[in-house]
Amino acid sequence: MARSLVIKATAGADGPERVNQAFTVAAAAVASGVPVSLWLTGESAWYALPGRAAELNLPLATPLDELLQVILAGGRVTLCTQCAGRRDIGPDDVIPGIRIAGAPTFVEEVTTDGVQALVY
Repeated sequence: MARSLVIKATAGADGPERVNQAFTVAAAAVASGVPVSLWLTGESAWYALPGRAAELNLPLATPLDELLQVILAGGRVTLCTQCAGRRDIGPDDVIPGIRIAGAPTFVEEVTTDGVQALVY
């Protein structure tokens, strides 16, 4: 069985290539049958809101909203509790299927046997 991936995205519009890489790797892993958990932290927290991923346009890259749909369909997406709070984002604001959780949940995920953590 393949190792699971926990991917933490920390960039948003301030680092479009970095956030696109995180989403691209997560979507590729989902498409390959790898269990994936994508964490939206820092400025990537905005992509938990409807329509925000569609605003990022990066030449020669798959649109972020398409990648997000792939990840949501086959993996898990989590918005950081503190990052959401600092941006006044609540559970009713996020895209259906995205959960809000904090550091204890992240630590639990990344310390599970057979997990590879990546940070972008």
